[in-house]
Amino acid sequence: MNEQELRKRLEALKSEHRDLDTAIAALVETGREKGYTDQLQIARLKKRKLRIRDQIAAIEDTLLPDIIA
Repeated sequence: MNEQELRKRLEALKSEHRDLDTAIAALVETGREKGYTDQLQIARLKKRKLRIRDQIAAIEDTLLPDIIA
């Protein structure tokens, strides 16, 4: 992938990460209102969110390599 494609992918992943944050918060809030939460669904979303965070970090490392001074 070239730099432009990496930046597009990075933005898409960040957007998905924010969306997952919103979805998790909504599930927790809905669970409070109903008196139970779908822990399995929340765990799956959190796991996906962690995988996305790792992908974001990998792309950022590629775009901004370490500079040894």
